Amino acid sequence: MTEQQRHAFERGTDGPKVIVSGLDGSDSSMRAAAYAAGLARRQGAVLALVYVQPVIPAGAALGAPVADTTGEVAEGLVSEIREATERMKDIWDVRWEFHTFRGDPYNGLVTAADELKADAVVVGASESAGHRFIGSVAVRLVKAGRWPVTVVP
Repeated sequence: MTEQQRHAFERGTDGPKVIVSGLDGSDSSMRAAAYAAGLARRQGAVLALVYVQPVIPAGAALGAPVADTTGEVAEGLVSEIREATERMKDIWDVRWEFHTFRGDPYNGLVTAADELKADAVVVGASESAGHRFIGSVAVRLVKAGRWPVTVVP
Protein backbone atom coordinates (compact mmCIF):
# COMPACT_ATOMS: atom_id res chain seq x y z
CA MET A 1 0.00 0.00 0.00
CA THR A 2 1.45 3.36 -1.01
CA GLU A 3 1.69 6.35 1.30
CA GLN A 4 -1.04 8.13 -0.66
CA GLN A 5 -3.42 5.15 -0.46
CA ARG A 6 -2.92 4.92 3.29
CA HIS A 7 -3.81 8.60 3.82
CA ALA A 8 -6.46 9.03 1.11
CA PHE A 9 -9.74 10.50 2.27
CA GLU A 10 -12.41 7.80 2.32
CA ARG A 11 -16.16 8.38 2.58
CA GLY A 12 -18.95 6.18 3.80
CA THR A 13 -17.17 3.08 5.07
CA ASP A 14 -18.30 3.26 8.69
CA GLY A 15 -21.33 5.53 8.48
CA PRO A 16 -21.32 9.31 8.29
CA LYS A 17 -18.67 11.22 10.20
CA VAL A 18 -19.96 14.72 9.37
CA ILE A 19 -23.61 15.60 8.87
CA VAL A 20 -24.29 19.12 7.58
CA SER A 21 -27.63 20.71 8.38
CA GLY A 22 -28.69 24.04 6.89
CA LEU A 23 -30.21 26.39 9.43
CA ASP A 24 -31.97 29.69 8.76
CA GLY A 25 -34.32 30.05 11.72
CA SER A 26 -37.41 28.77 9.86
CA ASP A 27 -39.53 26.07 11.48
CA SER A 28 -38.57 23.53 8.81
CA SER A 29 -34.85 24.23 9.24
CA MET A 30 -35.16 23.82 13.01
CA ARG A 31 -36.93 20.47 12.49
CA ALA A 32 -34.18 19.47 10.06
CA ALA A 33 -31.52 20.37 12.64
CA ALA A 34 -33.31 18.29 15.29
CA TYR A 35 -33.54 15.34 12.88
CA ALA A 36 -29.86 15.73 11.94
CA ALA A 37 -28.95 15.84 15.64
CA GLY A 38 -30.65 12.48 16.13
CA LEU A 39 -28.77 11.03 13.16
CA ALA A 40 -25.48 12.42 14.44
CA ARG A 41 -26.09 11.01 17.91
CA ARG A 42 -26.94 7.54 16.63
CA GLN A 43 -24.02 7.48 14.18
CA GLY A 44 -21.46 9.10 16.47
CA ALA A 45 -21.01 11.81 13.83
CA VAL A 46 -20.30 15.52 14.16
CA LEU A 47 -23.31 17.72 13.46
CA ALA A 48 -22.23 20.78 11.47
CA LEU A 49 -24.99 23.38 11.65
CA VAL A 50 -24.61 25.87 8.82
CA TYR A 51 -26.12 29.34 8.49
CA VAL A 52 -25.63 30.98 5.11
CA GLN A 53 -25.53 34.76 5.43
CA PRO A 54 -27.17 36.30 2.39
CA VAL A 55 -25.07 38.62 0.25
CA ILE A 56 -27.24 41.48 -0.94
CA PRO A 57 -26.01 43.93 -3.58
CA ALA A 58 -25.26 47.35 -2.10
CA GLY A 59 -28.02 49.07 -4.09
CA ALA A 60 -30.67 46.60 -2.93
CA ALA A 61 -30.00 47.24 0.75
CA LEU A 62 -31.16 50.88 0.48
CA GLY A 63 -28.87 51.91 3.28
CA ALA A 64 -29.99 49.18 5.70
CA PRO A 65 -27.15 47.56 7.67
CA VAL A 66 -27.70 44.10 6.13
CA ALA A 67 -24.42 42.59 7.35
CA ASP A 68 -25.26 43.60 10.91
CA THR A 69 -28.75 42.09 10.63
CA THR A 70 -27.57 38.76 9.20
CA GLY A 71 -24.81 38.65 11.82
CA GLU A 72 -27.47 39.11 14.52
CA VAL A 73 -29.48 36.25 13.00
CA ALA A 74 -26.39 34.00 13.19
CA GLU A 75 -25.74 35.00 16.81
CA GLY A 76 -29.40 34.37 17.67
CA LEU A 77 -29.29 30.92 16.10
CA VAL A 78 -26.12 30.02 18.00
CA SER A 79 -27.70 31.20 21.24
CA GLU A 80 -30.86 29.19 20.59
CA ILE A 81 -28.82 26.06 19.76
CA ARG A 82 -26.69 26.43 22.89
CA GLU A 83 -29.79 26.76 25.07
CA ALA A 84 -31.34 23.66 23.49
CA THR A 85 -28.18 21.60 23.91
CA GLU A 86 -27.82 22.71 27.52
CA ARG A 87 -31.40 21.58 28.27
CA MET A 88 -30.78 18.21 26.60
CA LYS A 89 -27.20 17.55 27.69
CA ASP A 90 -28.17 14.74 30.06
CA ILE A 91 -30.31 13.05 27.39
CA TRP A 92 -28.42 13.76 24.15
CA ASP A 93 -24.71 13.54 23.60
CA VAL A 94 -24.15 15.23 20.26
CA ARG A 95 -20.93 16.81 19.09
CA TRP A 96 -21.85 19.89 17.12
CA GLU A 97 -20.27 22.88 15.45
CA PHE A 98 -21.77 26.07 14.06
CA HIS A 99 -20.49 27.54 10.80
CA THR A 100 -21.42 30.66 8.91
CA PHE A 101 -20.88 30.95 5.17
CA ARG A 102 -21.79 33.85 2.88
CA GLY A 103 -23.75 33.65 -0.35
CA ASP A 104 -27.03 32.30 -1.60
CA PRO A 105 -28.37 29.30 0.38
CA TYR A 106 -27.63 26.67 -2.29
CA ASN A 107 -24.06 27.71 -3.05
CA GLY A 108 -23.37 28.35 0.64
CA LEU A 109 -24.47 24.82 1.57
CA VAL A 110 -22.49 23.31 -1.31
CA THR A 111 -19.38 25.17 -0.15
CA ALA A 112 -20.01 24.11 3.46
CA ALA A 113 -20.53 20.46 2.54
CA ASP A 114 -17.36 20.46 0.43
CA GLU A 115 -15.17 22.25 2.96
CA LEU A 116 -16.44 20.24 5.93
CA LYS A 117 -16.20 16.95 3.96
CA ALA A 118 -19.85 16.18 4.62
CA ASP A 119 -21.06 12.61 4.37
CA ALA A 120 -24.71 13.71 4.39
CA VAL A 121 -26.75 16.91 4.16
CA VAL A 122 -30.05 17.53 5.97
CA VAL A 123 -32.26 20.50 5.09
CA GLY A 124 -35.79 21.64 5.77
CA ALA A 125 -38.39 21.67 3.02
CA SER A 126 -38.92 25.06 1.43
CA GLU A 127 -41.71 27.15 2.89
CA SER A 128 -41.83 29.40 -0.18
CA ALA A 129 -44.50 28.97 -2.86
CA GLY A 130 -42.16 30.45 -5.50
CA HIS A 131 -39.83 27.49 -5.23
CA ARG A 132 -42.31 25.35 -7.16
CA PHE A 133 -41.19 27.21 -10.28
CA ILE A 134 -37.46 27.84 -9.77
CA GLY A 135 -36.61 24.89 -7.53
CA SER A 136 -35.93 24.83 -3.84
CA VAL A 137 -32.50 24.57 -2.24
CA ALA A 138 -33.36 20.99 -1.25
CA VAL A 139 -34.26 19.96 -4.80
CA ARG A 140 -31.10 21.57 -6.18
CA LEU A 141 -28.97 19.73 -3.58
CA VAL A 142 -30.60 16.42 -4.48
CA LYS A 143 -30.08 17.06 -8.21
CA ALA A 144 -26.41 17.89 -7.58
CA GLY A 145 -26.01 14.24 -6.54
CA ARG A 146 -22.89 14.84 -4.48
CA TRP A 147 -24.12 13.70 -1.04
CA PRO A 148 -27.08 11.85 0.38
CA VAL A 149 -29.64 14.58 1.07
CA THR A 150 -32.49 14.26 3.55
CA VAL A 151 -35.34 16.79 3.26
CA VAL A 152 -37.34 17.24 6.45
CA PRO A 153 -40.89 18.65 6.14
